[in-house]
Amino acid sequence: MSEEIKKNNYSADSIQALEGMEHVRMRPSMYIGDVGVRGLHHLVYEVVDNSIDEAMGGHCDTIGVAINEDGSVTVEDNGRGIPVDLHKKEGVSALEVVMTKIGAGGKFDKDSYKVSGGLHGVGVSVVNALSVHMKSTVFREGKIYEQEYERGKAIYPVKQIGETDKRGTRQTFYPDNTIFTQTTEFSYDTLSARMRELSFLNKGITITFTDKREVDEKGEFKSEVFHSTEGLKEYIRYLDGNREPIVSHVISMDNDKGEIPVEVALIYNTSYTENIFSYVNNINTHEGGTHLQGFRSGLTRTLKKYADASGMLDKLKFEIAGDDFREGLTAIISVKVAEPQFEGQTKTKLGNREVVSPVSQAVGEMLENYLEENPNDARIIIQKVILAAQARHAAKKAREMVQRKTVMGGGGLPGKLSDCSEQDPARCEVYLVEGDSAGGTAKQGRDRNFQAILPLRGKILNVEKAMHHKVFENEEIRNIFTALGVTVGTAEDSKALNLEKLRYHKVIIMCDADVDGSHISTLILTFFFRFMKELIEEGHVYIAAPPLYLVKKGNKKEYAWNDVQRDQANERMGGSAAIQRYKGLGEMNAEQLWETTMDPSFRTLRQVTIDSLAEADRVFSMLMGDEVPPRREFIEKNAVYANIDA
Repeated sequence: MSEEIKKNNYSADSIQALEGMEHVRMRPSMYIGDVGVRGLHHLVYEVVDNSIDEAMGGHCDTIGVAINEDGSVTVEDNGRGIPVDLHKKEGVSALEVVMTKIGAGGKFDKDSYKVSGGLHGVGVSVVNALSVHMKSTVFREGKIYEQEYERGKAIYPVKQIGETDKRGTRQTFYPDNTIFTQTTEFSYDTLSARMRELSFLNKGITITFTDKREVDEKGEFKSEVFHSTEGLKEYIRYLDGNREPIVSHVISMDNDKGEIPVEVALIYNTSYTENIFSYVNNINTHEGGTHLQGFRSGLTRTLKKYADASGMLDKLKFEIAGDDFREGLTAIISVKVAEPQFEGQTKTKLGNREVVSPVSQAVGEMLENYLEENPNDARIIIQKVILAAQARHAAKKAREMVQRKTVMGGGGLPGKLSDCSEQDPARCEVYLVEGDSAGGTAKQGRDRNFQAILPLRGKILNVEKAMHHKVFENEEIRNIFTALGVTVGTAEDSKALNLEKLRYHKVIIMCDADVDGSHISTLILTFFFRFMKELIEEGHVYIAAPPLYLVKKGNKKEYAWNDVQRDQANERMGGSAAIQRYKGLGEMNAEQLWETTMDPSFRTLRQVTIDSLAEADRVFSMLMGDEVPPRREFIEKNAVYANIDA
């Protein structure tokens, strides 16, 4: 049969009927979101979620997570252990069914788990399918059982290998590098942040996290132990450790007696930002949902009622808005829902309507009691709300000034912007460049078809310590808004960002590879995180990586991005090469800047992503806030990673 006939012969034989594990391997992103860094770490979360589910059921209080020397990961708990007896329907051990069948697991049985996180019973089997090798060890009823798998298929039947007085489950897996082609290397910081988060969300559980790839001077592995006795109250104190509180202590409640257990903790601080983090069954719902709706409703209703009764609003000439009650608020809400309905494949928004009322009621009662018992704090909170309302009106005027200058409003682009000729935003990119000098070099070196240049004068405003109207009045920030073509504020949400008219799908921060350059990059990232978070979440923000050295000998030249590369290049040239240290972008000519940092066929761009909103908020408030000691400690700890690694 000719190739042409084969192409057009669409018959029953053309239909691939993929079952279970084969489908996971063929379409992994359907199950774990993506096969990049985020998806890789999601494998660990799925296995840990099984142990957390045991803990939420009261069957487990200790979980150990380890990155092994060979790059594999081991998760062990002291729960009941996965059942190993014969599964009547499948004719094999229940352990094998759980590990090799999609949709199998105790989470579907309401008697086994009232609430659970993870992917509703498919988690551990998906991890197995996407691992080149996996081993399950079960400690149950005095015996030790074991089974190994390759790419999701059992190598041998479940077998007993010994006796024990312990109980629980141990899972060890090696991610498949034919699926995770970008990397199979786990990040200590990413996993550590999630383990810390889980310990706060599940008070009383001890989670030990160890990295066996790193040994200190004493010969001990890098390790941390996470344990929380107060849960969300401790979490709030951790997140807000670098902010100044305006109330005497954390306001909290833990209502675990109703149909929908609700735990809430909040505090007001002197900042101008709102930070609310919501969870359902330990899953971070960063898009919010009905539980967040209930929280906001209860908060606004209760504070508005108190403010009206106090008479403090009598002289105010305009209405207080919902946003005003949340300025300077850091809050965490965690609910447990038996049958959560999530919107979207990655489960980031809760859809259960029955959650709104219980959460709103619980938050209202908590706040009513607190305001009654703490009248001084109540007055301070309402004063903060009034100031927020006044600032919002000032910010609205400043925002309108920005909107009028955007392309959509008929105004011109910033004078400093050197735009590109391409009209399709998906093919356009803009470089935010530190200083006019480097901006001039970038303009000469760029490809004018699709690359735009916006020079920024010095260090932009630190938005972490500025009122909102001051942010919108800042010339450099106005230029960024105008150049990008985005607008802020809708009828529903005065802080929402509208990306419909975004003019560039790549927004690239390009600063000097030194301390000042890193500071400017951090200032810009802080601005994006606080005012254009959607830009980051949709993958539009990148950081350029200019080289630190030019190594040259005769007609040979190599660029180096660190000292190791510099030394290797020098060695390849016989050890007597001339080495130029670039102190800034301005020291490169247009050709050098193009071939190292702007040429898409050679450059390295670091895409900025957010693994944990809560951790990102804490780091930005620490780096850009007033407290010097924690900032110094962070910089000293991360000095080796001087270039911001996204």
